[in-house]
Amino acid sequence: MTTKRFLISMLIGMVLGAILSELSFFLQHETARPPQDVTLTIPSGTAEQVARGEQPPSIPKDMMFVVGDTLVVKNEDAANHKLGPLWIPAHSSARLALNEEQNVSYECSFQPGNYFGLDVREALTLTTRIYGIIIAGLPMGFLIALYSFIIPTKKRENVTA
Repeated sequence: MTTKRFLISMLIGMVLGAILSELSFFLQHETARPPQDVTLTIPSGTAEQVARGEQPPSIPKDMMFVVGDTLVVKNEDAANHKLGPLWIPAHSSARLALNEEQNVSYECSFQPGNYFGLDVREALTLTTRIYGIIIAGLPMGFLIALYSFIIPTKKRENVTA
């Protein structure tokens, strides 16, 4: 009976750990993918909007990537633009390989604040997911087992007729 209670507690803990772990990974959906090319388009008229202090609506203030991504900046504006090490002449594009985990803020010419944030994270792999489930599930299973042994159980009475 004790072994059965322990195994059931561990199973419940692992299921709860899997649910919590996968929920947290789901909320980080930007990194639960393989590396890819990510295109950032600078639309026509961006230089004029930035000169007026306006945020171009189609350009985010910062972006999240996974290690191995390549940022492709496509400039559809009549003005030349800069993003950190990239110089993007009008009506052309440039590429930036993101090969290491980092959180940087590059100087840029297509944001009113003149800075653009890049957050590069490790991609979530199957190994990472399994590790998260184990790290959350095992302690939870042990705690459930511990509490299950504290709770009194009904003892069956032997009835002989």
